Amino acid sequence: MKYIPNFLRASVVLLLLTALAPLKADEIEVFAAASLTNALQEIAKTYEKDTGDKVIFNFAASSLLDTQIKAGAPADIFFSADEAKMDDLARSNLIAGDTRKDLLSNSLVIVVPSDSSVKITDATQLAGDAIHKIALGQPQSVPAGIYAKQYLTKIGIWDKVQAVETGNVDAGIVYKTDAGISKKIKVAYEVPIAEGPAITYPLALVQASKHAAAAKKFLDYLENAGSLKTFEKYGFITKQPAP
Repeated sequence: MKYIPNFLRASVVLLLLTALAPLKADEIEVFAAASLTNALQEIAKTYEKDTGDKVIFNFAASSLLDTQIKAGAPADIFFSADEAKMDDLARSNLIAGDTRKDLLSNSLVIVVPSDSSVKITDATQLAGDAIHKIALGQPQSVPAGIYAKQYLTKIGIWDKVQAVETGNVDAGIVYKTDAGISKKIKVAYEVPIAEGPAITYPLALVQASKHAAAAKKFLDYLENAGSLKTFEKYGFITKQPAP
């Protein structure tokens, strides 16, 4: 047997151990609109299993996430519930513009308490005698509230309704994807997509991302067939329908 010096043996063992050692997993910070919570958590569970990377979410109103990113919060991806907040970050050069994509859409529904006997066959009934108060997201900053105001203005009843954010209400306007989450409400009327506002969910890498390569992989993963089907399962409309 040919003699191998001890120092060479040690070097070979070290190389083998290095090659076999698992690579350090990346952690990807995703700032995403609250309405995306269920879909993204399901997608991330599969992604983490497939890649070993860890996806950390910060779910909140898009307006709050916008403010946090402006303040220097450590985000890798921003997934907004409307174009305005993404545009705001773009104007400040805080997103990587070439990675921006409009991935999803949503629709609005009118909901009533689950024990309500109110029947709604036309959205203009919100200005009728049977409805005294409607719940909306904050129409100056929350995307669902902004879109609801746009729709109520379009059909000519914004000035005739009394909108509140909390308290006892007779009806509310929310995203279709949110309507099934609470057992305390039920859908009374679905706003036809052709009549409602154009709702878009854009996403992009944050310019200051510290894990840009890993974040880009996850961003691309959100566009694959499996991810798109998951979004559709939760009621989202995909810009490119899943095969």
